[in-house]
Amino acid sequence: MSTPATLTETLRSHQPDDSLVLQALRGTPLLRDLGEAVLHRLAAISRIVNAAEDTEVCRQGEAPDDLIIVLDGQLAGFSTAANGTTAVVEVIRSGETLGLSTLLARLPRLLGVRTVTPSSLISIEARGLLSLVEQEPSLVTALLRAEANEFRALVRQVCDLKLRTTAQRLGCYLLSLSTEKQANATALRLPFDKRLLAARLGCRQENLSRAFASLRGFGVETHGARVILHDIASLTAYSEPDEAFA
Repeated sequence: MSTPATLTETLRSHQPDDSLVLQALRGTPLLRDLGEAVLHRLAAISRIVNAAEDTEVCRQGEAPDDLIIVLDGQLAGFSTAANGTTAVVEVIRSGETLGLSTLLARLPRLLGVRTVTPSSLISIEARGLLSLVEQEPSLVTALLRAEANEFRALVRQVCDLKLRTTAQRLGCYLLSLSTEKQANATALRLPFDKRLLAARLGCRQENLSRAFASLRGFGVETHGARVILHDIASLTAYSEPDEAFA
C-alpha cells in the first residue's frame, strides 16, 4: 500500500490566487516590513492552504520543499522514535513558522506535523524562497528575525523545564492566556485538549492532572476546557512568570 500524500504534496499542482496570497503575505507579522516588490515575488511562489482538523501537513525525515506560515489554527509537531513511539514535541500557533531552520540549512525535517484544528496556512516554495534570499537583503533580515524568535521560544521552553515545576509552568501558561491584565479574576478557555497541553508543558497527562490539582490552592478552577482564575495575584506569586519572555 502506498503512503498517503501529505497536504502540501496533494496541493502542489494547484494554482494560487495571487491577490489572496498577496493579501495574506502583507498581513503576516514575519513579512510586514518587506517592500511591495519583494511581496509580489513571494506571492508568485506561494499558495494558501486550508486544512481540515487532523490533516497531515508534512512528515518527519522528509526534505523541506516549502516554508509554512500559520495564518490561523493550531498544529502539532511530533517526533517518532525508531521503536515507533510517538510524542508531541510542540504546538505551532497562528503567526509561527514551520520548518524554517531545516529549510535554510537544507536538512531533513525533524518533526512530522498534523493540524489540531481547521487551519489556514501559507506555503512558500522552498527552491524559489532560497533563490530570493540570495537576491533580497530585506528578506534575509525577516527570516533571521523569525529564526531568532524560534530560538527564543526554544530557550524559553528549556528554561521553564529546568527552573519551574510542572504546576508553575502550567500557572505561567494560564496567566499568558488571560486578557484581563488589571483584574484579579478572569475566565478563559484552553485552546486545545489537555493531551496537547501536557506536551506543550513537557509533562505527561497524569502530571498535568496533578498540576491542575496543585493550582486549586491558588484559585484555579477547571470545568473541562473552561478555566476560572479566582486569584491572579496569588497564582502569579506562585508561578513567577518571567516578564523577559512575555
